[in-house]
Amino acid sequence: MGTDVRVRRVYDESSPEDGARVLVDRVWPRGMRKEAARLDEWAKDVAPSAELRTWYRHDPAKFDEFRRRYTAELAQPGAKEALARLRALAADRPVTLLTATKDLDLSQAAVLAGLLRETT
Repeated sequence: MGTDVRVRRVYDESSPEDGARVLVDRVWPRGMRKEAARLDEWAKDVAPSAELRTWYRHDPAKFDEFRRRYTAELAQPGAKEALARLRALAADRPVTLLTATKDLDLSQAAVLAGLLRETT
């Protein structure tokens, strides 16, 4: 059985199928109350660096390079441990990675979901 990892916007209504709800943004989502997010965890350490986010700006033309640079960041101490924690969580139950980003397919959450699905 494959790892059940989903990607959703943090602003969407939570669902019983979400499993563990983990925010993977470094910055708290604008206008979102902590209680409304219904998070199990806020994994700031797996979010892209401010420098990488600023460079990328969700430009579709930069996505492949963003994925490469972000994957390299995830191999660094701190991020590596946070990613291992997400892997352990995903091994036990469904996990929904949450982000404020509008285009989920071009987000760090999509990159993380791909990594979690292929390595657990």
